[in-house]
Amino acid sequence: MAVASGPGALAAVVRAETWHADLMDLENDPRLRGVRDRAWADPNVVGLVLTGSQARDGMANEHSDLDAYVILADPDPRWQTTRSAAVDLPVTTLAELRELPIDDNSDDWWQRYSFAHAKVLLDRSDGEVTRLVQAWGSLTPSEAHHVIAARLDGYVNWVYRSLKSFRDGRVFEARLDAVESLSWGLMVVFAMHGRVRPYNKYLRWELENHPLVGDPWRTDELVDLLLAILTDGSPEAQRALFAKVEAASRTAGYGPVLDAWGDELTLLR
Repeated sequence: MAVASGPGALAAVVRAETWHADLMDLENDPRLRGVRDRAWADPNVVGLVLTGSQARDGMANEHSDLDAYVILADPDPRWQTTRSAAVDLPVTTLAELRELPIDDNSDDWWQRYSFAHAKVLLDRSDGEVTRLVQAWGSLTPSEAHHVIAARLDGYVNWVYRSLKSFRDGRVFEARLDAVESLSWGLMVVFAMHGRVRPYNKYLRWELENHPLVGDPWRTDELVDLLLAILTDGSPEAQRALFAKVEAASRTAGYGPVLDAWGDELTLLR
């Protein structure tokens, strides 16, 4: 989704009945007021979506800026994407919002998590903005399959490389590969739950507030494994995490991807 320019608005925010109960402390935020007043008078604005730390309960602090997408019916040069220490205001159009990236290697894929847990403050599109925000922030079964099929083998590859380097005494190289594996592994794990991998900033928050479903994915155990791998590459932690991923992958029908590694999997077990 290209972030474009156009006339945008935070309009419905001024209506008490449209304001999320958990966001009442932002109702009179001076950072919102100017955009809100401008938007109220602009019928070209079809949506306003609050994202970032302010949309995720407990994440905002005194240093947090305000992140809000302004969604327009038609482009208008009077509205420009702005970024500052206080406010990030990406401007896009409804047509661009409809261009949902389905390839996890696409330039716009990184934006998908920004819509997870986002708060739709204004929707003048008969619900389409709300539906599109939900679509950006989650994965359909087919999208999840695409991510798993594209990333599972890569995750195994990085873990294998790391453990092989540990075996051969190349500790520096092993640690690098161990860290590299986490990006791939986390994409797989979250995709198995129909979810987009969180930004690193929000990973612990995500796990604690929206735990992964299923016995292998206890939040405290997963966080401990990730910390151990990040600290020194811990072969034991890598093998423990791989065991969880392998079990979940086989249950989900991805056993053939793993079996293609043949006897090489012995090193990972």
